[in-house]
Amino acid sequence: MSGQPTGNPLAHAVQLARETFPPMHPAGRPFLLGGLAATIVARRFSKRLGVVGALATAGMTAFFREPKRVPPLRDNVAISAADGTVSLIEEAVPPAELGLPAEPRMRVSVFLSVYDVHVQRTPAAGVISKVAYKPGKFLSADLDKASEVNERNSLVLHTVDGHELVVVQIAGLVARRIRCDVREGDKVSAGETYGIIRFGSRVDTYLPPGSRVVVAKGQRTVGGETVLAELPALGES
Repeated sequence: MSGQPTGNPLAHAVQLARETFPPMHPAGRPFLLGGLAATIVARRFSKRLGVVGALATAGMTAFFREPKRVPPLRDNVAISAADGTVSLIEEAVPPAELGLPAEPRMRVSVFLSVYDVHVQRTPAAGVISKVAYKPGKFLSADLDKASEVNERNSLVLHTVDGHELVVVQIAGLVARRIRCDVREGDKVSAGETYGIIRFGSRVDTYLPPGSRVVVAKGQRTVGGETVLAELPALGES
């Protein structure tokens, strides 16, 4: 059982380390290797530079952390796709490149600072029916117009409960790289990691009509765990 001591002290120490430090998203491995190499080189010239390099590498590793999350065992809910702070709750039209009807839907925006976990997770179980990338600007992600003008990657998810959710990764002032690891036709589980944005960004979730938002502006969210909204029963949307 996890957390129980083993007979081998070294094995027990490794087990504790795995439980204490979250794993790293694959996108961070090149940065980790590059940081280690730079630290080794810097250490040859100066111990102080070596310490700075080691600290920078540790910070980079922390940025790409991918902690384990346990989604709520509830039907007809949309969970947060990201760690962060709810910055906007308003009606808006989904991104035009998705080809959806130009009708406003309730949108919940979560702003991620550089200190937050930056992987994105699917808000419900279902099938990815559309993925669309659009280049754009790099305004501060907490601005209202960032949803319209910034670089973004959008996906449409049809849930096992029969709902349609839209999730949009939006680049920010510092974040200039969006990675999306799902494709059209992929089946996903609730809270499953599907992408990452580097290094400060925003994630918008568009809800089906009739949804009841259960978070408030300024509230902190935990990706893959916090319920954003209760979705309507079939036939009520």
